[in-house]
Amino acid sequence: MNKWFRRASCLLLGTGLVWGNGAAALAHDEGSATNAVGTLKVERHGDHGRAVILIPGLQGGPWVWQRTIEQLQKDHVVYAVTLAGFDGMPAPADGGELFDRADASLEQLIEQRKIDRPVLVGHSLGGTLALRFAGEHPELISGVVAVDGLPIFPGMERVGAEQRKAMAAQMQQQMSAATPEQFQAQSLGYMQKIGVIDPQLAARYAPMNARSDIKASAQYMAEDLAFDGRAALKNANVPILEISPYNAPDFSQPPMMMSEAQKTAYYQSLLADAPKAKVVSISPSRHFVMLDQPARFQQALGAFLQSL
Repeated sequence: MNKWFRRASCLLLGTGLVWGNGAAALAHDEGSATNAVGTLKVERHGDHGRAVILIPGLQGGPWVWQRTIEQLQKDHVVYAVTLAGFDGMPAPADGGELFDRADASLEQLIEQRKIDRPVLVGHSLGGTLALRFAGEHPELISGVVAVDGLPIFPGMERVGAEQRKAMAAQMQQQMSAATPEQFQAQSLGYMQKIGVIDPQLAARYAPMNARSDIKASAQYMAEDLAFDGRAALKNANVPILEISPYNAPDFSQPPMMMSEAQKTAYYQSLLADAPKAKVVSISPSRHFVMLDQPARFQQALGAFLQSL
């Protein structure tokens, strides 16, 4: 198991699906409203057009979508959610699987607010949750955009289910043991090396990353490592856009050496069970595509929304 755990650790850093995000508060426009649905905090922006639900990644909040919200709210009703335990939100006190609770809360949001087949847009772990929702509740949505979030953690497709669970438990134990100071240091290193290309962006957002609950972050990460939602994607008969970031220097050395075309093809292979999935690469960018390449990200998202 140690060999696979070391490889997974490299993949955790190399793909940027870890330690993602943080906690700056998005300034509320006059038309926004905030409340809770299930375990989610929900911000609503805009008053007309197709509904879009934005799901940030690990330790994230609506801040990651700030420019996206500013653009979308002109022609869409936007629901920006925060997962329990992230961005200052308290973690659930009564235990249970966090993925399950997030899924149930998204379903509750759609049904309670009578949202007509929204588009789910998820970043990182939020993208994984959006893909899972598409496999389980395709009738409730009209499409998914997953930003560097996949139905199985990259590299884990080579590992059996029991081994994934063992690796996830070990990762959860290590992450849960971090002190607040270590958590802050890890967040800074992550944003500098994995999160974004621009050092100024890394310096701006890294101090916000440690506002999330450490133990909740560890549990989400463990559930992500153990999860495999590929088979369920055969039921996801809605259009899916996977956005794959690529920054050539990050993939120029082993064990992560691959071209942009190879990375795109690899992501496509992980989505092979989804009948309407397409992968688009955006480069140069790292994990937070919407921060590194906001104009190109918005263009790709806008084109997808217009195609529905």
